[in-house]
Amino acid sequence: MTRPETGPGAIPDAMHDRWTRRVWLGGAAAVLANPWPAAWAQPVSAAAEEAKAPPLPALGSELKLPRISLLDGSVFEPAPAEGKPLLVYWWSSTCPFCALQSPSMEKLWQSQKGRGLQMVALSIDKKPEDAVVYLKKKGYSFPAAWASPEWRKAFPKPRGLPITLLRGRDGKLVLAEKGQMFAEDVDAIAQML
Repeated sequence: MTRPETGPGAIPDAMHDRWTRRVWLGGAAAVLANPWPAAWAQPVSAAAEEAKAPPLPALGSELKLPRISLLDGSVFEPAPAEGKPLLVYWWSSTCPFCALQSPSMEKLWQSQKGRGLQMVALSIDKKPEDAVVYLKKKGYSFPAAWASPEWRKAFPKPRGLPITLLRGRDGKLVLAEKGQMFAEDVDAIAQML
């Protein structure tokens, strides 16, 4: 391996003696072992909360979503949603996987709300304002709520993000997905309604 003399990546003479292949490989191994700087890590409380989160609910189990205020000022009431398919989508404005899945969720909402689909997208952003700004910027119209830490005591978020749950007309869970769903997977939800 030769040392660059000038330009980007050039190593000053004073450092050259210490810049051996072993040092370089050791540093690369450290970066690969922990590629995210500490500044990007989740706060301890968020990481601890995620570690305590329950697993996905079992298919066939009953899914009862409590009443929640939506970000547009309206309220999701559970009773009118009974007997209709209900899509529950946990997301965050800072989640890169949610950013990839949310356009498909909007498309599904637009195409299926006329067929009786009920939906609540539950933001876990630190503040409801963060979710409102994000939804407006992206032009999303699906019903969204901010799931406050207090509200989540009644309806805990399963481990992971995004989380997609679909309750059938009979009130039982027919889909429970953790992590990003691809567009074709979200499109397939329409066949389950």
